[in-house]
Amino acid sequence: MALRPDEFYDHALAAADDERRLPLARMTGWTISPFEADGLRVSPLRPPVLPEPPRHGEDSSNCDACRDRGDGIWFNAGWRLTRITGVGVPLVLMLHPIEHYDMADLPDELAAELGVLSTHIVRHVQALPHISRAHVYRIGDGGAHLHIWFFARPEGQTQLYGSWMPVWDDLLPEYPADVAEADVAIVADALVASVGGSRSPADEPPHEVARPSS
Repeated sequence: MALRPDEFYDHALAAADDERRLPLARMTGWTISPFEADGLRVSPLRPPVLPEPPRHGEDSSNCDACRDRGDGIWFNAGWRLTRITGVGVPLVLMLHPIEHYDMADLPDELAAELGVLSTHIVRHVQALPHISRAHVYRIGDGGAHLHIWFFARPEGQTQLYGSWMPVWDDLLPEYPADVAEADVAIVADALVASVGGSRSPADEPPHEVARPSS
């Protein structure tokens, strides 16, 4: 059984200093870190917040992902793919189920389709010129509607390896929008060719999987 919130906090504090600051992470010593360790400080460890604050969209009637279900670059009956703008890396995409599901209550049919779609999205992003890798992230602490991130790592930028890439993305200047739009069109068309779907939600019938009662 996992530690209770107070037990976890006490366990972590045992490794902290008098100001409740933990040592710098080993990650800050990696060559891919965007920060030099000298001068960095860890924020004081705050006590647990219970109950946790609700995430955005816990109530589907107030969910941006549900409200914006017609927005995207690619659609099928169960999913839509969007482009996140204003980023620093060549491409950031987000995959959402059309209906209001999180990962834990995703019906098995959609869960199986998620694996296939994720593989095809990665395949098509990595096929773009000057893209070496497509990173895939699911976090879910901010929004209750499932959203899967896809980050394109630019070729040759080895400092952007691994788990620091979202931080580098936030530090880099905004990537040229016209270049990103052209690459998005290539990925979307490749998805239509490889797994079906369409560039417009109007071409897709509603999904037939029923939402679980609990």
